[in-house]
Amino acid sequence: MVLPAALLLAQTPPKTGLQFSEFYLHDPYILAHKATRTYYLYNGAGPRQLGGQRAGVVTYKSKDLLHWDGPYTVFEVPDGLWANPSEGVWAPEVHLYRGRYYLLATLHNSAKLLKYTDEDKLPVYNGKKAKPHMRGTQIFVADTPDGPFVPLGNNPAPPPDFMTLDGTLFVEDGVPYMIYAHEWIQVLDGTMEAVALKPDLAARAGEPFLLFKASEAPWVKDQGNNSSEKQPTYVTDGPCLYRTKTGKLLMLWSSYRAGLYVETLAYSTTAKLRGPWKQGDVLVGNDSGHGMLFESFDSKLMLVLHQPFRNARGKLFEMEDTGDTLRIKRQIVN
Repeated sequence: MVLPAALLLAQTPPKTGLQFSEFYLHDPYILAHKATRTYYLYNGAGPRQLGGQRAGVVTYKSKDLLHWDGPYTVFEVPDGLWANPSEGVWAPEVHLYRGRYYLLATLHNSAKLLKYTDEDKLPVYNGKKAKPHMRGTQIFVADTPDGPFVPLGNNPAPPPDFMTLDGTLFVEDGVPYMIYAHEWIQVLDGTMEAVALKPDLAARAGEPFLLFKASEAPWVKDQGNNSSEKQPTYVTDGPCLYRTKTGKLLMLWSSYRAGLYVETLAYSTTAKLRGPWKQGDVLVGNDSGHGMLFESFDSKLMLVLHQPFRNARGKLFEMEDTGDTLRIKRQIVN
């Protein structure tokens, strides 16, 4: 495959035999590519890493989940989108859907401010009032997991006046949905929401609907970014949907407890996306989070996440599906 010139310029020579401890990894996502029995690990990359003026997505490849070759550039933010190409790419995921590979990636444009109903209640972040701005998950498509990925349309899937992030793909009863986090900067009490997509994923096919609020978790703590009126703020991050062997629907997601990032579980009481949703216990603590599940080539259920939140590295766990919930069997990579 011939890569676009922009990708050729940005491509740096990959390294071989890397372990998780040897490279930065935030919001990890692993695609198990059955045709080549290769694991693809996707991660956002800034302009400095890509050697240019654009942020993008890189992948690392492995045959055994322990040793990785990379990074290989699979996407750079192009001109002509609503997003600023230099402002980073968060939480890239690649899903096989109807024979093609779809990249979901959170992009940003801090110059395009969004409306907020009460300026006095805007949260304070790093000593300044946080201004809601354009942030949302855009969908891109390619014929292979190596890319290059090209845009489907020119808008994020959630409404562009919502400040959102970490979109993931979930199909229920043949209908594709994007599940995403509505940013605490805009709503104070962060939410998990969903929106139906058209069959080709090129645009949303309905209005978003609420799944739950971060404050519903009994263990969640105000992250300390209080507004001028001391209203608490709560984070929602990193949704990952999973249906157990008995048909129950779970969601992995992340927030803060006592100032540290955690990976937790929620449960749909109806086994349907619309819920209602009930919050469970913390699954992994110690400043860990934004996890996702995948099945290994030897049929083991695996969880990958990052730890710690800053200067993050990948952690890998073998999981047990009990039918009712998920449990950690053992840590593979620490």
